Amino acid sequence: MAKFSKVYFIGIGGIGMSAIARYYKFKGYPVAGYDRTPSDLTHALEDEGIFVHYNDDPNYIPKNVDSTLVVYTPAIPDDLSELVYVREHGYTLVKRSRMLGELAVGQTCLAVAGTHGKTTTSTLIAHILTQGGKGCSAFLGGISKNYGTNLLMSQTPVIVAEADEYDRSFLQLRPAAAVITAMDADHLDIYGTHEEYCKAFKAFASQVTRRLIIKKGLDITPEDTKAKIST
Repeated sequence: MAKFSKVYFIGIGGIGMSAIARYYKFKGYPVAGYDRTPSDLTHALEDEGIFVHYNDDPNYIPKNVDSTLVVYTPAIPDDLSELVYVREHGYTLVKRSRMLGELAVGQTCLAVAGTHGKTTTSTLIAHILTQGGKGCSAFLGGISKNYGTNLLMSQTPVIVAEADEYDRSFLQLRPAAAVITAMDADHLDIYGTHEEYCKAFKAFASQVTRRLIIKKGLDITPEDTKAKIST
């Protein structure tokens, strides 16, 4: 991030995107972004000093190409004018999943994957670490009722992150420890079959280095990972 002085988000109102936007705002970067519709979450970002607009208009994008990092979510359409503009004008453009992976580099990453249960489990882990005094930074897939936010920040080099299987995003993470809560078929528009979906989880498991906690009965074996498996 040393070469960038601004961060611009296309799809800033998404739960994962907004957490990263809050992270960079916390770190002192000027942050702005586009989302299609106003929401409680975008209003909260605005209240925190982040400029959000709701018209697909490239004029809002900072014009200094070399110093502006653009983060986007694959949930937005490829023909969105702002996305087309940054691609055509040579901006550094990074998917949300890769950005989360970059933020986890050099930290102890605790990742939570699974068809369902990710937000609950990651919030529980973050709460235990926070209240236990160890602390963590956490990127949550929902607004925690305890903390009123989807981002927790700490100086402790531990990051808790939801490992989203959509678009194979979770393969950007190299967790020290991870949880897989479920492998029920989902996102078959991307994976095609349940078998391919499960293969992606096995690939994720192979990237966990120390400890993997899985729901009992899931088809993840010691052959799939170097990490020690618990159920």
